Amino acid sequence: MIDRLIKMLFRCSHKRITLPITPPTKPGGPVGQAYVVCLDCGGQFAYDWNAMRMGERINSPEATAEEESKKWASRRLRRSE
Repeated sequence: MIDRLIKMLFRCSHKRITLPITPPTKPGGPVGQAYVVCLDCGGQFAYDWNAMRMGERINSPEATAEEESKKWASRRLRRSE
């Protein structure tokens, strides 16, 4: 709870970001979505080449896996109590 409050008050401004990255694809395959990564918080954001701006946050596979592991850990704790 305190962690959420601190994050809400002192959010990352995403000022330091990487250059746009486009995931590699197989030859002849569809081109992947370009994205940038914040160097401070590690958040991944879609990148629009036409406007040359950051877009919406992308849920990375690592973040999704972390959320799943937390969900399973909380279930295990409930069962053991």
